[in-house]
Formats: sequence, structure tokens, C-alpha cells
Amino acid sequence: MSEISSADKLEYVKSKIGKYMDFPKKGIVFRDIFGALTDGKACVYLRDLLVEHIRTTHPDVELIVGLDSRGFLFNMLLATELGVGCAPVRKKGKLAGDVVSVEYKLEYGSDTFELQRTAIKPGQKVIIVDDLLATGGSLSAASELVRKLGGVLLESLVVIELVDLEGRKKLDSNVHSLIQY
Repeated sequence: MSEISSADKLEYVKSKIGKYMDFPKKGIVFRDIFGALTDGKACVYLRDLLVEHIRTTHPDVELIVGLDSRGFLFNMLLATELGVGCAPVRKKGKLAGDVVSVEYKLEYGSDTFELQRTAIKPGQKVIIVDDLLATGGSLSAASELVRKLGGVLLESLVVIELVDLEGRKKLDSNVHSLIQY
């Protein structure tokens, strides 16, 4: 049996991502990663693609940080595959202990992300992972949190990037997206 290429794996994952018109409001095209996550083969392929990317580009990573909440679906998986630690970035008030906070802008208002102060050691090499890069606010806030704790941000890694929203322009670090719309 022949090995499935990375390009074929990526095409399979893309074929499972849902597309919903006018959700959550009129004029929005919602790209739903859960269609891929409910398919066993797509899950395996997605894991393979993310792990392969990290092993190839950042073999020295020491910590995977996942963003609330869909980033949590990936950070533990990637950390386990790579043999490194993982940490969550959560919305305000969801983490116990001493935390650092960053407020960030949303389309209509603002929100606050927090990270436990002990999650990152100064100089530790970090990759942030999330399912989606849209306007860039949450990834930018997470990047700021990593740096506040002395982490070295290697990259932000996302499954889907909505290119027209130009979220990448708000980020001051490397960004890698598997799928672009």
C-alpha cells in the first residue's frame, strides 16, 4: 500500500470542512472545522499535517499553546505527538492561580485572554495553535501573553486562514495556515 502524500491528505481534510452561508449572520460564510473533526481519517490526516509541519520547521519547540476553545483540540494532541508540554490561553476568569492578562478587540467590543504565569519559562520556545485566523485579534493577544512571560514565539499555526480579513497583518510573528479561503 502506498503512502498518502501530504497534498492528498490536505485535500481530503479540505473536502470535509463545512461551509455555511449567512452564519452566524447574513453575509458571513462560516467555515466549520467540525466537519473534518467528525471524520476519523480527516482527524488523522490533520494531525499528520500539523505534526509534520512543526517537526520540519520548528523541531526545537518546547511548548504548544492552544487558544480558547478550539485550539484546545490541537495543543494536547500536538504536544503528545512531539513530546513537549502544552498550555491553555483562556478567557478571563477561567484559569486558577496567578495569571497574566491581555485585552483585545473584537468586531463589537473587546475580550480578555489569560495565561497562567507559571505556564511558560523565560526563553522557552513556543508555538501557538488555533483552528482559525480571521481578524487576528485573539492570536495577537496570545502572542503578547507568550512574550509577557518571556517565551520565544516561533510561530502561530492555524488550520484555516480567512485571507480577505487580513488578520495576518495584525501579527508580528511567523504564521502558518494549512488551508486558506
